[in-house]
Parts: sequence; C-alpha cells; structure tokens
Amino acid sequence: MADVRLFLAAALLAGASSPPYGQWLTQDRGGVIEIAACGSALCGRIVGLMPKRDGRPPVDWQGRSDCGLLIIDHMAQAAVDRWRGRILDPEDGRSYDAELWVDAAGQLQLRGFILIPLLGQTQTWTRYDGSVGPACRMG
Repeated sequence: MADVRLFLAAALLAGASSPPYGQWLTQDRGGVIEIAACGSALCGRIVGLMPKRDGRPPVDWQGRSDCGLLIIDHMAQAAVDRWRGRILDPEDGRSYDAELWVDAAGQLQLRGFILIPLLGQTQTWTRYDGSVGPACRMG
C-alpha cells in the first residue's frame, strides 16, 4: 500500500508544472512579452517589439509607446497547469478574460475570451532566445 501511495505522489509531482516565467515571442512574431510573478499572480509586459515599416516603434491606442506596457495581469493559478486572468489589446485598449498554459511541446497557449473560454481565440507563443535592446528593439 505504501508503494502505491509513493507512486501516486510521484505522479502528481511529475504532472505539476511551473509557472511560464520568461520571455515569449508572440504568434505574429512582432513582439516579446516577459511573464513574471506579480505578487501571487502572473503578469506580462511588452519588452520587445519589431519596428513598423517606417522604422518607428509601435504605439498603443493612446499614442504612447508599447514598450513596457502591461498586457497580462491578475493571472492566478486556476489548475495545476493553467492560469486565468486578463489580457489587454494594446491596439484598442480593450481588456479580455484570458487563460494560459504551456503545452507538451513547451509552447505557451494563450486564449483570450469573452465570458467563457469557448467564445475565444487561442494564440501560440514560443520561448524567445534572442536579445532585446534599448527601447524594446528586438535583435
């Protein structure tokens, strides 16, 4: 009986995932978001951006630089491997409910939705191993 309990405890620990801390390249490859602890929750800021075609940095809905903008906030752990909170669309300033998790391939899945996850859209982000220079310029 003790062997069964030990096996079950090991299986539960193996299934536990750590928070998706670090830098993530967005699905469109236009930005890098850094996810970190914010108290007992997770949050994410824009730390890297691809410049626009005219060379200028992207700006938010109020005309301010996107660099440093908090777009993921109040992500509390909802299950062993999932976090729920809010995500901000920097283009229009709208905020949505969101859920994120890291899949078996090590990619971050981020689902923004209205009311229930079924009414949403999922993006796949990958770990960012590049560099980010001054003013959030991706290198």
